[in-house]
Parts: sequence; structure tokens; C-alpha cells
Amino acid sequence: MRDRFFVEGIHAAGDRVALAADDARKLVTVLRKRSGDRVQVVDSGGVAYGATLDVDGRNVGATLDEPLDRGAVEAALRVTIAQAVPKGQKMDLVVEKATELGAFAIVPVRSARVVGHDTSPGKVERWRRIAKSAAQQSGRLRVPEIADVHDAAALLATFGQFDRVYIAWELAEPVPLRDVFDMEIAEAGSVLVVIGPEGGFSADEVERAVQAGARAISLGRRILRTETAALVVLSAILYARREL
Repeated sequence: MRDRFFVEGIHAAGDRVALAADDARKLVTVLRKRSGDRVQVVDSGGVAYGATLDVDGRNVGATLDEPLDRGAVEAALRVTIAQAVPKGQKMDLVVEKATELGAFAIVPVRSARVVGHDTSPGKVERWRRIAKSAAQQSGRLRVPEIADVHDAAALLATFGQFDRVYIAWELAEPVPLRDVFDMEIAEAGSVLVVIGPEGGFSADEVERAVQAGARAISLGRRILRTETAALVVLSAILYARREL
């Protein structure tokens, strides 16, 4: 049962659930599933079930078996990525790959240097669909939240919700990430990583973030593209916590 789908609500063995319209369409038109076929279904509590499909035209339901014991799938450390929205389709890549790696949540950010980029509600819904698809593909038990777009002030206001906050900046003191994370995140439960746009953060933006509780971190001697930076930091944090 490699095919995996998410449903709303908390459920139990024996429950019959309805699949969302987009999932039903995929099951019928792409995967060619029929009544009696088997899939995995994950509820809002992160419990995975084996399930038997009931296909009735465009409507697809499933009857749940006993929960599956899949061990620890989700990272114990909750890492949220605050990504300044890049041009074109690059945000799609960040959302997809950060979801695969295990990000807890993703916050699209409109910073001073994000000009003319599409941060409309339609785009946010697209990123939520991408996150859902990536979570299904990678075997996760939850879909990371894709927040509404934050401006700089709204993002700064969230810093107190996290045990650690890091902002990637090319002018930060060049301390290796391994040294930073080995020292600082052993006992952390939640981390926020703030990634700037293609043009980088201004010194004023970084200063305000540091004053609000963030630590500026270097990503090494080479300048990384914005869509690369988030994935590098997320991977380094999870590696330091033995989650990769």
C-alpha cells in the first residue's frame, strides 16, 4: 500500500471516510483505482490506516482497518522555514523539498526586496497543494502548515513562539553550521529559520531580526540561491539532531 492520502478529522478502525475531491480525481483518473483496492489513509491526528476503497463514479470513500505501526516518521524537532518568496516557480521547489525533508511548517514572507512577486491567495493555495502531495509521496504523517503570507513585522512578532530563531545572512560571522547547531539545538523543541530573497536581506532587516531574538548565521564561503539556502539549513539542523 504505497499510495497514501490524508483525510480531515480524527478517526478509528471501522470508520468510513470520504476522500477529498482532488484525491478522488487522482485515484480514479490517474491511479485507476477501483472498489476493493487498498491504500493508506492518514487522519488529522497523524494516525495511518490501511483502507479499502469504495469507488462510486467521482466519489471515493474508504473503510479504515486497524492503525498501522509505522514507527517515528515525523521529526521530533519542529523546524519552521520562513522563506522570502522568490521569483517564478522557485517557491514551489522550496515547499516540495522542505516537506520531503520534514519541515514542520513553511511561512511565505514578503520582505523589502520581494518586489513584484506573486504572493496572492491563489499562490498560497497552490503551495498548500504541493505540500500535501509531497507529504503523501514521502510517507509523512502530517502535512506541514503553509501559512498565509507574512510581512516583516508579522514575522518578527512570531519569534517568541520558537526556542531558537536563525536568519541566514551572507555577512554573518562565518561560524560553521555544525558548530552553531551542535551547541544550541540539543534541547530545542522548535526552531525558526528565516531565508531572504534573491537580493538578500538588508542590514536593517537583519538588525531588526537580531534585536527580536534571532541569530544571524553564515551558510559558508559561497553564495547560495535562496531556494537552496532553506534546504541546506533544514538538512543541517535535522542532521545535527540525528533526524537524518
